[in-house]
Amino acid sequence: MEKKPCLWIIIPCYNESEVLPITAPMFSDKIEQLVQAEKIAPDSRILFVNDGSKDDTWEIICRLSAENPRFQGICQSRNRGHQNAVLAGLMEAKERCDITISIDCDGQDDINAMDQMVEEYLNGCEIVYGVRSSRETDTWFKRTTAQGFYKVLNGMGAEVVYNHADYRLVSSQVLQAFADFHEVNLFLRGMFPLVGFKSTSVYYERHERIAGESHYPLKKMLALAFDGITSLSVRPIRMVTGMGVIVSILGFIGIIWAIVVALMGKSIAGWASIVCIVCFLGGIQLLSLGIIGEYIGKTYMETKRRPRYIISERTEELICDKKA
Repeated sequence: MEKKPCLWIIIPCYNESEVLPITAPMFSDKIEQLVQAEKIAPDSRILFVNDGSKDDTWEIICRLSAENPRFQGICQSRNRGHQNAVLAGLMEAKERCDITISIDCDGQDDINAMDQMVEEYLNGCEIVYGVRSSRETDTWFKRTTAQGFYKVLNGMGAEVVYNHADYRLVSSQVLQAFADFHEVNLFLRGMFPLVGFKSTSVYYERHERIAGESHYPLKKMLALAFDGITSLSVRPIRMVTGMGVIVSILGFIGIIWAIVVALMGKSIAGWASIVCIVCFLGGIQLLSLGIIGEYIGKTYMETKRRPRYIISERTEELICDKKA
């Protein structure tokens, strides 16, 4: 009899006390359906990653784990961001399962897409990307900026899957290879395509958030977008070089023009042209320094080799303590 793959669903959580009691049973039911359909092993699990929540999210995770052994949880020592929380869950699970599926706990991503994800894995794919088929539930502004974001990333040379966030199936083989990526500045949706292996996409409709509020306001989305560009591509630096060359050529032409006019005796004093040139060059220089500084800052953080996550508690340990 063919061995069924063990699946761990990785769910990052930050201040999700309102939605977690609603979606946790949904994830459990989906695991049970896949087990009954003989697609995954009965010892498959659901791993919640508490990302330093300030509400009672961790208490809810501990209660769920005590009531149902299928639920497990780890707690980070402090809030480290969504990408680090997902990474912590993946690294925790890579030695314990055959496949993982990372998904947010807000109920927006269609959990029924997991059936096709597992099917694609059984057909030989090591990575299966969950891709939104449309963005009708988004506002016009969010839809336009998100689509522009993916186009800019691809234009900058970063290899990303269009309309894919962090809903994906990844095999333990891929995770073993991914463990050799030691970046502190994480942008997972752009890093997994770098690992390689056979991959495909599964398309699904995204829903409205079931409860609670979004933890990704415009400021965080812009920060994630900028991290994605600067973490995966050096093209902005090359663009700065290109701008420098263009401005230098224009400046050289201006110098020749000024000398010719002076020799012809037609030069006149004028502050407007000087101010415009100084402001233009000053703006270009500040922009260039800012982009270069961003890369230097990222290099500085990488050289420190600080841990990307620190796990302070595990529900397994709590259960063992109670038994002892």
